[in-house]
Amino acid sequence: MAFRGGGESALGEVVRRLSDSLDLISFFTAGDKETRAWTLQRGRTALEAAETIHSDIARGFIRCEVIRWNDLIEAGSHTEAARRGLQRLEGKTYEVQDGDVLNIRFNI
Repeated sequence: MAFRGGGESALGEVVRRLSDSLDLISFFTAGDKETRAWTLQRGRTALEAAETIHSDIARGFIRCEVIRWNDLIEAGSHTEAARRGLQRLEGKTYEVQDGDVLNIRFNI
C-alpha cells in the first residue's frame, strides 16, 4: 500500500500482498474526532467510495474534497492543506487513489 512508509512487518507484507492480489486500495476519512480507513476496489469512483461509507452519502453526493494523506500530514490540518492549495474538489467520476483522504460533501 503506497501510503505506508518505512520498514514493513511480516504481517504488513502479507496484508500488502493480499491487497495487491485482490486489487484493493485504502482511502481515509478524517475529522477532528476520528480518522477511519476504508477499503475499495482499485479503479472505483468517489461515488462508489461514498457508497462504501453509507448509502445515504452516495445518494446525496455533491462532490468531495481530496487530499493525499502525506500532504495532509505535512500540512497538519485540512485548513492548512487547503491554504497551501493541496486540497482539490472532485466529482462523482473521480477515480479514488490509494491513500486519498476524502471529505465527501452530500445533501439529503
